[in-house]
Amino acid sequence: MKITTIGLDIAKKFFQLHWVDMTTGEVHRKQLKREQMAEFFATCEPSLVAMEACGSAHYWARKLRAFGHEVRLVAAQFVRPFVKTNKTDAADARAIWEAVQRPEMKFVAIKTEAQQSVLTLHRLREQMVKFRTMQSNQLRGLLYEFGVALPPGRAKGMPAALEALGALEESLPAMVIDALRQQMARIQKLDEDIADIEKKLTLWKKEERSAMNLMEIPGVGILGATAAVATIGDATTFKSGREFAAFLGLVPKQSGTGGRVRMLGISKRGNVYLRTLLIHGARARINFQKQRDPWIEQLLARRPFNTVVVALANKMARTIWAMMAHDRTYQKNYATSIA
Repeated sequence: MKITTIGLDIAKKFFQLHWVDMTTGEVHRKQLKREQMAEFFATCEPSLVAMEACGSAHYWARKLRAFGHEVRLVAAQFVRPFVKTNKTDAADARAIWEAVQRPEMKFVAIKTEAQQSVLTLHRLREQMVKFRTMQSNQLRGLLYEFGVALPPGRAKGMPAALEALGALEESLPAMVIDALRQQMARIQKLDEDIADIEKKLTLWKKEERSAMNLMEIPGVGILGATAAVATIGDATTFKSGREFAAFLGLVPKQSGTGGRVRMLGISKRGNVYLRTLLIHGARARINFQKQRDPWIEQLLARRPFNTVVVALANKMARTIWAMMAHDRTYQKNYATSIA
């Protein structure tokens, strides 16, 4: 049996398939258990398999590619309009099958295990930073109830909190002091864990030439460079730097009707984490760079500060794409030649 296109709805235990036999026109629906997936696709003729870009989709994409199938991942937001009835596994599989055949459909690049491994470190670090911020803010709030106002910033706030606990030992119960000291110990442990992950990313960066090159861009540090390389993978997946900037949500939203188009704020679609790193890097570049770029100075003269920050982040994203797509190093005064 020859199958040209398969819509596959993946899950933890049960997987739903939808395809049409091109010779007879017969519609097939099949449900497989997790342990049956490998056997079915290993014996199936090479086909085009489409899946939603959701949890474990990249794992199954790599596995099905090893069996000789062509795999395409479709963003869930592009699949939803094709679900015509109630949302079921069979309806989702049919919607995926229909969406992948649309000529204007855009697909998600399949990540390698190395890319996902680096992004795993970034996700772990991101969560630890959130926990550290939550616990630090709670510690500040609790000490404020006893008349202690800690200075802003972790570098000054944590030593001041330690001194404040020593001063409060006589007035507060010992069990409260011990609990607050344990909170400070947890914050210190998170500091150590975050630093350990950053060391791992630094070691990986030394082995990845692309990450080393990206760090030459002003405003791109170890986090931004490693996250960009792991997120993008093959830069030729994007047609241009503009398309990559749009993928990060760094382009204006458009709203138009009757021939009138309005440009709104940035779309904030796509990869939130990498967009955040680029915006923070752009803000640091504007605030702390000794000699600003004339382009930045001209923008600051006529646009609000945050608008300039986003514009610079957009420019950094396009620079990252150009360096990775064309395998180039960073050149400060590089200018494209006009045909």
